[in-house]
Amino acid sequence: MRLPIELRHVAPRLATGAFILNSGLVKRGADEETAAQVHGMAKNTYPFLEKMRPTAFVRLLSAGEIALGTALLLPVVPTVLAGAGLAAFSSGLLGMYLRTPGMRGEGSLRPTQEGTALAKDVWMLGIGIGFVVDELTRDSR
Repeated sequence: MRLPIELRHVAPRLATGAFILNSGLVKRGADEETAAQVHGMAKNTYPFLEKMRPTAFVRLLSAGEIALGTALLLPVVPTVLAGAGLAAFSSGLLGMYLRTPGMRGEGSLRPTQEGTALAKDVWMLGIGIGFVVDELTRDSR
């Protein structure tokens, strides 16, 4: 019997899926103060988010993280689709890292102490891109 996903994709899908799902579940119950903090950081990087209420933004972010985490954990979701979602999500996080003052050293990509929490998300981008490339080139092997 053939698995719906490649065996080599199981571990990174489980690791990223569980991490993102947990993040979404934690944000689901965010209070007003937490919502304002999360929204504040996001709107400073992506000004179009300023129009959203903090609680609505965090509720939407939570739902997106829950959906992406679940997609990564469910083997019926094609890896190319889960990988594209992961790459898009992590690109947004890395955009915050690159655009937020104080997250990296002056004239450098190296994270500051404050920037490490966002810079570490580069591993999710690598996994997402790896999934997409692996799936798109699979037939040529």
